[in-house]
Amino acid sequence: MPSERHVILHHAPQTRSAGALALLEELGADYELHVLNLKAGEQRQPAYLAINPMGKVPALSHQGTLITEQGAIYIYLGDLYADKGLAPQMGDLQRGAYLRWLVFYGSSFEPAVVDRAMKREPAPPSTCPYGDFDTMLKTLTDQLAKGPYLLGDRFSAADVLWGTALRWTTQFGLVPTTPVIQAYIERVTSRPASVRAAAIDAELLASQTA
Repeated sequence: MPSERHVILHHAPQTRSAGALALLEELGADYELHVLNLKAGEQRQPAYLAINPMGKVPALSHQGTLITEQGAIYIYLGDLYADKGLAPQMGDLQRGAYLRWLVFYGSSFEPAVVDRAMKREPAPPSTCPYGDFDTMLKTLTDQLAKGPYLLGDRFSAADVLWGTALRWTTQFGLVPTTPVIQAYIERVTSRPASVRAAAIDAELLASQTA
């Protein structure tokens, strides 16, 4: 029988959802996967749009509640499994920094990366959500350089998000593979939970392409 913390991850292999899968593995969570085949357009079919009208992954279901947006999913899971120690809680002085970096991903990093991928000029700095790409990236890498993790010696759910995101953005040449970034990616993605998640993802992809 599923536990009260049982969640369903709506997932597609080789997508941003891979980080959420890695986090579930890190947490030792009670979870199941609802796997979508994006090439078959399953994310745009009525069955999934009834779950998430945006037709995006990742999405998380927990006891009838839908959680979308990567930052929200990581915050939710970290708090749901607070006993695992991957999310500083209220009263912990690192809670603010933890939330900052989770939200920075969606509010600054992704918009900047998408503009770069699409070869679009950003909006003027006064209206651009990330200011300019170089300042955004330096803000991040200055923090990573303090290492080994975003919260110093403390590994958190935020690192799962950023390790995964930086791996795919460097692979696509959207973010430069500097020594600081490469070392950080390797620290995060070589963890046993990330290796397990990558193996699950690879198996799912193989089954969809067979």
